[in-house]
Amino acid sequence: MPLLPALLVSALLLPSSPRFTWPLPPPHPVVRAFEAPASVFGPGHRGVDLAAAAGTAVLAAGDGVVVYAGAVAARTLVSLEHRGGLRTTYEPIAPAVTPGRPVRRGEVIGHLQPGHCPSPCLHWGARRGQEYLDPLRLLTPDRVRLLPLNTPPRGG
Repeated sequence: MPLLPALLVSALLLPSSPRFTWPLPPPHPVVRAFEAPASVFGPGHRGVDLAAAAGTAVLAAGDGVVVYAGAVAARTLVSLEHRGGLRTTYEPIAPAVTPGRPVRRGEVIGHLQPGHCPSPCLHWGARRGQEYLDPLRLLTPDRVRLLPLNTPPRGG
């Protein structure tokens, strides 16, 4: 295969780095998975719950801008706006950021507080517009790329 087509195929279809990362340091035990609601106001679990100790640093899953940091009902949360109209939320956390502030992926945005699960856990949510998304899907690369044909097989 000529070099230019091989490079083009390689550039388009190899796994790229995800734009998002886990909002907690490892390990990342999921104690409750995402359950999409059947309707706008229907039952479901609009995010995932990740177990961690109270006081654990909560990290921005991706680059964005803080759109809310404060109390909602009996819990405090942080909400970030990301490229493409995606919004992620993190609760219950003691915010370490203020609205309007840009944040980078992996930056501390607050610290986990007890109060969401029987033992402390972070509720991490994502939505685009009115559609709730499984935030774990943000952790995969946004595109796939092929290897050039002349690449030796792995392990050989």
